[in-house]
Amino acid sequence: MPPLAQLTILAPGLLGGSVAQAARARGVAERIVIWARRPEVRLRLRAQSWCDAVADTPEDAVRGARLVVIAAPVDKIVPLAQQIAPALDPGAIVTDVGSVKGDIARLGAAAMTGRAHFIGAHPMAGSEKTGWEHGSAALFERRTCFVTPLAGSDPLAVAAVVEFWDALGANVTTVSADEHDEIVAHISHLPQIIASSLCAFLATKNPAWRQHAGGGLRDTTRIAGSDPQLWRSILEQNRDEVLRALRQYQDELHAFQVALANRDFADVAARIDHGRSYRNQFPPG
Repeated sequence: MPPLAQLTILAPGLLGGSVAQAARARGVAERIVIWARRPEVRLRLRAQSWCDAVADTPEDAVRGARLVVIAAPVDKIVPLAQQIAPALDPGAIVTDVGSVKGDIARLGAAAMTGRAHFIGAHPMAGSEKTGWEHGSAALFERRTCFVTPLAGSDPLAVAAVVEFWDALGANVTTVSADEHDEIVAHISHLPQIIASSLCAFLATKNPAWRQHAGGGLRDTTRIAGSDPQLWRSILEQNRDEVLRALRQYQDELHAFQVALANRDFADVAARIDHGRSYRNQFPPG
């Protein structure tokens, strides 16, 4: 894609910082402007080589931008979109990195009506770590990025957002916002709940046991180290889909429990083998 004259990133954490670093490394933008909520963060960002300017307000940051990336927590994305809408250049495109898309896609688009375009996105490239200090120019390489246009979204704006994430190295998949929320409830939000609840359960046992944790437990529970407030917001916004996924998973877990209780070890082995087969079909990480 031709370099953007100006890319603006609002509220950069791990993902927003990585967007800026990847855009600079890949020549995606000639000028990168950042806004962060806290003054001390803005001061530190001014010293970063991948940041050309730091604005004191979101409105100042988006003026002149062809593309704006809102990298705030999911509960802050729509308010920021509404706040910046009057300051956007006509025809500007706004996207985001939120891991829930239904209300964000609809309310974000409504905030832009008549002036700009909101096209939701979600790169599947997070970590249990937070903060732009942990960002990486390579974070999006070969990672799925969902782009979630609405039925009435401008096709050229959709294409521009797809092209942007492709230029950052992501494997772009276009789905509806509601389909996205169903997918991530199963492949992202449910694993987080399982990891966190497993650690919460183990915390009720002998504290000395944790000293013997092997690779299996460490790998299974890595994401239990994630930010609780971030995940509270995500689960609040995707509550219905996550509850459906949990109910279905509980059925599977109950069937495993019944097989073990009944000494049906053939069924136990078959279920483990079915899980292994699924895991072995993951694309290379």
